[in-house]
Amino acid sequence: MNEQNVHSPVLRVEDLSVTYTPKLGPAVHAVKHASLAIAPGEFVGLAGESGSGKTTFAQGVLRLLRSPGRISSGTVRWGETDVTTLGEDALRPLRWSYVSTVFQSSMNSLNPVVRVRKMFEDILGEHRGASTAQARERAEELFDLVSVDAKFLDMYPHELSGGMKQRVNLALALALQPQLVLFDEPTTGLDVVVQKSILDKIRELQERERFGAILITHDMGTLLDVADRVAVMYEGEIVEDIDAGLAVSEGPKHPYSVHLVGSYAELLGEQVEGYQGAELEKPAEVSQEAPVEHAPVLTVEGLHRRFTKRHGFQVEHVDAVQDVSFTLREGEVTALVGQSGSGKSTIARILTRLDLPTSGTVSYHARADGSPHPLASLPPKLAREYRRGLQYVFQDPYAALNPTLTVGYALSRPLRNFLHVTPKEAVEHAAHLLEQVGLTPSGRYLGRLPHELSGGQRQRVVIARALAAEPRLIVADEPIASLDVSIRAEILEVLQSLVSDHGVGMLYITHDLLSAKSLANHAIVLQNGRVIEAGTAAEVIDDPRAEYTRQLLDAIPNPFQRRSAA
Repeated sequence: MNEQNVHSPVLRVEDLSVTYTPKLGPAVHAVKHASLAIAPGEFVGLAGESGSGKTTFAQGVLRLLRSPGRISSGTVRWGETDVTTLGEDALRPLRWSYVSTVFQSSMNSLNPVVRVRKMFEDILGEHRGASTAQARERAEELFDLVSVDAKFLDMYPHELSGGMKQRVNLALALALQPQLVLFDEPTTGLDVVVQKSILDKIRELQERERFGAILITHDMGTLLDVADRVAVMYEGEIVEDIDAGLAVSEGPKHPYSVHLVGSYAELLGEQVEGYQGAELEKPAEVSQEAPVEHAPVLTVEGLHRRFTKRHGFQVEHVDAVQDVSFTLREGEVTALVGQSGSGKSTIARILTRLDLPTSGTVSYHARADGSPHPLASLPPKLAREYRRGLQYVFQDPYAALNPTLTVGYALSRPLRNFLHVTPKEAVEHAAHLLEQVGLTPSGRYLGRLPHELSGGQRQRVVIARALAAEPRLIVADEPIASLDVSIRAEILEVLQSLVSDHGVGMLYITHDLLSAKSLANHAIVLQNGRVIEAGTAAEVIDDPRAEYTRQLLDAIPNPFQRRSAA
């Protein structure tokens, strides 16, 4: 390929439209007359909520559209090469050498049955004719670039952590020194500390290697923090293309851009002109002088969970949870905060009786008289009461609902099982539950299947299902992690109403200290299974004592700090 002119865009998209034409049903215009240019060394963010057309636009740019999708108008140029109608044989040499991609799911992007080094050997051998030794040398150089020890080249993908896998993907994408790299939600599913390290490394390498970059995400905080420019997509159109610094200092102009930026700014306690979003009330602080009025539901004392791994004759012990104690009460939210691997999910599994502690006690306080009973040996009547009294809101709303059952049926099962209502009463109760979580009119949703709902609507249904049993306590496991930023505020508002209106207690599991502060009364910070810091949410988050808590806070993107400093 000829050397590119330093002033010539590495990508030029003009008037691009993408249309899906299924055999049944009307054509869907997923991308409409979108134009975008990226200069060498420029970092451009592509923002928009789920369904806005970001991924389809990226697939069109990469020429990865599958039937029935097709480019219906416009042009795509990689440098000086028009690839709009280029055949696969002509495209193949350009892929990876001129344009490469880091996809969203790090595990699905790596071949699970070969060692990491073999992937580098395949790429470098196919495109550069490199020998095994030359490929190994180049792979070690790339691993040094992305701050990964070369010993991991001899491992399989499943032996690496999520952050490590994504660094391997980054190294693979840079193997042939491409002119353009597209990052499609590269940090989704990673905790805030790992996310920050990945994004910092991407930005560092991009500035050093001077390749053009597109970062696709629904996280406006991340885009405003790392990108030079932000292009905002809405209903298939690029409605605004604005300098990231101006978006923070002066604010965006288009109403949808204002909505996206304002939703994130609201969590940081910042204001964006023209934004009116979900109004989250400040959690009520528990007085240190007055006696606690809320009844306890669960008391955890000295909880310890050890897992044992056997490798032949060798035995390895892993202490996932160590000496953890806390109390969960009706009408209060306790946030359990920490990185992946800190022990949050292990605690949740023990509380839901899916796992047993190695030592320590978990006591359930009966609804009738409040007397404590060991969770491991509940009598049948109390065990049934406990199953009804503790409900779960899962992280992934797409996997939490049976795809073959309607919303009405999903809500009717706990109503029939626990409240023993008639089928007709179950429908009435289900409609009322949908109204409570903001899905109105309820009749529009009762007969729908999960795939007919958006991510935010599905999570509202999951919350309604948890509420159906009239629980005393809800375990909410990362309930907003996979949702768009504007929907997150709405779901937090729904969760807050459960506590204030229904007196439900909640264990809110998250790695996001911002949402914990807006929702929780108390916060417990976990690191490697141990409680590092605990207290009221305001104390822990506004005035952290532990270095680890400060590290979690520092990892949260806050582009508005620059505005405040100015």
